[in-house]
Amino acid sequence: MMKLIKNVHLFTPEDEGEKDILICFNKIMKIDKNISLEFDDLEIIEGDNLIAIPGYIDQHVHITGGGGEAGFKTRVPEVQLSQLIQNGITTTVGLLGTDAVTRNIESLLGKAKALKEEGISTYILTGAYEYPSPTLTGSIKKDIALIDEIIGVKIAISDHRDSCINPKELASIASAARVGGMLGNKAGIVTLHMGDGDQGFKLIATVLEQTEIPIKHFMPTHVNRNPKLLERGLDYIKKGGFIDLSTCDEKPLMPANVVATMVEDDELFSNITFSSDGNGSVSKYDAEGNLIAIGAISLEALHNQTKKLIQDHGFEVSKAIQFTTCNVAKRLNLFPKKGSIREGSDADVLLLNAECEIITVIAQGKTMMQNGELLVKGIYEQ
Repeated sequence: MMKLIKNVHLFTPEDEGEKDILICFNKIMKIDKNISLEFDDLEIIEGDNLIAIPGYIDQHVHITGGGGEAGFKTRVPEVQLSQLIQNGITTTVGLLGTDAVTRNIESLLGKAKALKEEGISTYILTGAYEYPSPTLTGSIKKDIALIDEIIGVKIAISDHRDSCINPKELASIASAARVGGMLGNKAGIVTLHMGDGDQGFKLIATVLEQTEIPIKHFMPTHVNRNPKLLERGLDYIKKGGFIDLSTCDEKPLMPANVVATMVEDDELFSNITFSSDGNGSVSKYDAEGNLIAIGAISLEALHNQTKKLIQDHGFEVSKAIQFTTCNVAKRLNLFPKKGSIREGSDADVLLLNAECEIITVIAQGKTMMQNGELLVKGIYEQ
């Protein structure tokens, strides 16, 4: 099936002005002005007064649900296809959280395959909060090298729910991720759930100082959860590291507000990504470690933060979308297949109106939502 988006203002993320975009099956075939074709099955999508941007990549989604920290009744349900589509997420990375007891890598992989069958590009991380890391094959290295969907590993540090790992153990995890990534031609990232403790970045620094593991493999996330951690995170990216900001965190540390204060250091923007932590649990604890509140995290904040950068902070569209498109794709070793609209890229395209609302979503060349109407739902959402 071929699609032709006509007269749309294209951001690749770079501003390319008004262009036509020709999609053939799941790929961007051609980008040019005034593409003229005549086929019986050619679908024309009028792009007048709309902008086209790459589909969002959300690298931190609890696709099998998070939670469970206040008993089984607090387990968050699995992500539904429509949640991803309506929020412009065409590529997602699933992972486990606190609960690696009633949830496991096998079920995570099964859910990833289900979402892929439904039309969303889906990858996962092996591991969870705990150490030793739960895996599919018994080895982080083998999981990443041999399982197509697995591109890295997750571990929690500096958190009251972690396994209190030491530098040697973190170095072992990172080494396995790096070599597994090399063998499988993948990113081999180590996503580090950063808790509120003081030792997180110190632990990473020790590993970097004592080993030859490149800094690019470490992806600290939730770095905006408190001011002290954020301050250390900003110092970390100045040394060449990468950080991920969660869109679920509260003001004034919401990602849009954080990067808006960095406009004089915008050369560091390429080292920052946003993710939703979608369908995870948002939990609060008192000074004694007792759970006092719990809820589920929405996926919608990912687009809301991008929109906020444009509408409230005056960012150009090309700059505002990098944190959820090209920056993430480059960190995950998926660029320019993902995170870009260029000839040869996957046909993951969002069309936004003048109010920056997502009105049309194309994933892998298939129109999933058009003019605000959801066209495709998960099999159990019908």
